[in-house]
Amino acid sequence: MTELVRMEGVVVEGDDRLLLDVPHLVLDSPRTAVIGPNGSGKSTLLRLLNGLTAPTRGQIAVLGTDVVENTAAARQLVGFVFSDPLAQLLLPTPLEDVRLSIPRLRGRAQAEAARTWLARCGAEHLAEASVYELSSGERQRVALASVLAAEPSLLVLDEPTTLLDRLSVRRLMRLLDSLAVPVLLATHDLEIASAFPRVLAVEDGRIVDDGPGGEVVPAYVRRVDAMDGSPDGPGVP
Repeated sequence: MTELVRMEGVVVEGDDRLLLDVPHLVLDSPRTAVIGPNGSGKSTLLRLLNGLTAPTRGQIAVLGTDVVENTAAARQLVGFVFSDPLAQLLLPTPLEDVRLSIPRLRGRAQAEAARTWLARCGAEHLAEASVYELSSGERQRVALASVLAAEPSLLVLDEPTTLLDRLSVRRLMRLLDSLAVPVLLATHDLEIASAFPRVLAVEDGRIVDDGPGGEVVPAYVRRVDAMDGSPDGPGVP
């Protein structure tokens, strides 16, 4: 399998505390999920991959590109989708925003390509709407179209289902399953994570479990239930 991500001796510190400690990590699965409590280091792990967060020390490579030494090149490789789509929608309408991601084309060709990506993400009918009048699910589809239009080599999504209803979540996951690009996704939705072939469980800034979703997720639930002191509870953190 193609090596997508490699981390060696990566440490992130902030405010006099450890945010993340990854002695060694190689990601080569086309679908990887990251789970863990709030503040565990999930977002920090993802943000290292395109330079949104810089390591205190250590080496990070995405598809062989050193993220620290060549952040601009890494950002060309990594498409990053935030949990709040308004954080990355820059222009008034979806069509304008997606066109911004396709600088290699101009004029009519650029507009047609943008509409194609919006259609792929189920948002073509929203092309001329104001992004401020869209629902959270609609904005998330537009944000995803904008990121995919740049043709990244790795798609990273930081809790993309946070603002979505169940139907929107299903549509988003069907879309992700249809993509050829590798996906790395952080989520609190354990049903989603269970279906991933590889899942990382992050707790207190460290990867404490790594394996198939069907094994890692139940083990994570047991740990959370034990910490809560409610072994007979619902098993959802």
